[in-house]
Amino acid sequence: MSTAISSAIPDVVPTADASPSETPAQPNAILGTYKRPAPLFVRGEGVRLFDDTGKSYLDMVAGIAVVSLGHGDPGVARVIQDALATGLIHTSNLYRTAPGERLAAWLVQHSFASKVFFCNSGAEANEAAFKFARRWARAQGHEEKSGIVSLRGAFHGRLPGTLAATDRPSYRQPFRPLMPGVQIVERDLDDLRAALDPETVAAVIVEPIQGEGGVRVLEPSFLRALRELTHERDILLILDEIQCGLGRTGHLFAYEGVGVVPDMVTIAKPMANGLPMGAVLVNEPVAGAMQPGDHGTTFGGGPLVASVAEHVVQRLAEPSLLEHVREMGCWLHGELTALMQRTGKIRAIRGMGFMWGIDTHEPAAAIIGRAFDSGLLLVSAGEHTLRLLPPLIMSQDELREALGLLEAALQGE
Repeated sequence: MSTAISSAIPDVVPTADASPSETPAQPNAILGTYKRPAPLFVRGEGVRLFDDTGKSYLDMVAGIAVVSLGHGDPGVARVIQDALATGLIHTSNLYRTAPGERLAAWLVQHSFASKVFFCNSGAEANEAAFKFARRWARAQGHEEKSGIVSLRGAFHGRLPGTLAATDRPSYRQPFRPLMPGVQIVERDLDDLRAALDPETVAAVIVEPIQGEGGVRVLEPSFLRALRELTHERDILLILDEIQCGLGRTGHLFAYEGVGVVPDMVTIAKPMANGLPMGAVLVNEPVAGAMQPGDHGTTFGGGPLVASVAEHVVQRLAEPSLLEHVREMGCWLHGELTALMQRTGKIRAIRGMGFMWGIDTHEPAAAIIGRAFDSGLLLVSAGEHTLRLLPPLIMSQDELREALGLLEAALQGE
């Protein structure tokens, strides 16, 4: 595919800079759970964000793998306008609405799944998957089969269950005691064979590419062996594709690229290109175990966000876009390898498609700060790891521009 992937800006997106009156009067009123740099972003265009001074930033974060179609996408804008025009923004899940039913049917048609549960975020999707696994086990008459196993380096969320399955001590320590029944095991088949007790473990959850854990790509042979092991022991396999799914690897779902069919897949981040949306895709045995009242959500899959998500996932499934991601992923591998050799500032690179980790000698925060000052947005995946998560529409020329800014930041410029 040519590299001229469009990042055009819709006419409906304002291009004027925000006036001072639009600046929040009380910026410090937000609870301080994040350290945010001083500039205030006021608009986005394609693969760029603009602050209140008019300065442009090339976005290699995409809202942490969320804005896969870029900022101000005209198709997304039209769908939002059309959905708003119906006046049907929210009804709760007590009633049927067409957008959610169409979206669920499309996801089932394009995956292994039998049914879909909608929610609002990745952490909620994983929490729901844990509940579904335990409900499935009890439906089979296994009251003691409630354990959840995750892997060293995993990040699955910050809610009570998902935090227990997340291997980040600094995230976990302030909130102990964590939810019981969850254990973290090394990324090793022998350790997993010892941990996956068929009498007590309901499910194992795995990211095909660990995002927060350093962008570590799990070998297809490892995932296939794990799938075989879970089949043998009647344990569910949950694939967390919240960050690596929906096109980021060059496949609609990451599992398609490794030849593994899971029992559940969790997705979220790019589903609605920035609107809050998550889902759990489940096979028939899991779906058959769930009964009305077993789980719920007030906002999940509402008509507005479902309308947008239906448009977005269909766009992310386009063969031309997926081919672009695969081609540019191969190109990025070569360019990052050359950058490592040229600068001497990089210890290792890992990744595929539009998801890359760069291990650096210098702390990542210092490099991110210099890049920010020069107009490049980066995010870390550990103290010494940079993470590249560009919008999937980013062209080769835009990627080349980003790598030039990255090289300058690595060199201390």
